[in-house]
Amino acid sequence: MNERLIPYQPMDLAEPAALVSAIRQRRGGQFINLDRMLLHSTPIAEGWNHFIGEIRNNLSLDPKLRELAMCGVAVLNGAEYEFFHHAPPFIQAGGTEEQVQALRLIGQTSFPAECFSPIEQDAAALTFQMTRNIQVDSALMKRLQATLGNTDTVELVTVIAAYNMVSRFLIALDVNPEDHPPG
Repeated sequence: MNERLIPYQPMDLAEPAALVSAIRQRRGGQFINLDRMLLHSTPIAEGWNHFIGEIRNNLSLDPKLRELAMCGVAVLNGAEYEFFHHAPPFIQAGGTEEQVQALRLIGQTSFPAECFSPIEQDAAALTFQMTRNIQVDSALMKRLQATLGNTDTVELVTVIAAYNMVSRFLIALDVNPEDHPPG
């Protein structure tokens, strides 16, 4: 890990007031280390809060598939912070602890695909292909589109793309879980 050169903004940051309030509202009053790093740039923090807020709260995509993709990206990119924040919502959306542990093996030959339904296996395959290969197998995309339809397929692709951005931001700036010391 990189040594964090850019410090977090203070936990009690009050300005810009409207943005700080919007972030706290989206997070149920919380302010996490990711927010504290984003707030070094008001335009980035504003755009991020809106875009990621839409992904987290307003998609028609099954929340379990959304969180599966987020966890998978986190593992593939080594973004423990991301996994730390998305494994609990994955379980809340119907995932199991066994599946959480299985997701830690995504991309490996030992990945226990049998722990997942066929659509979840395809979502995991899409997560791997988009994150590691960039190119996606056309047969996989056809299966996803046939099962999910156009809107949810586009949303799943967007979740994976967006959370690849998130993981890269977290890793480059050495953002750590709130109860863990810097790496």
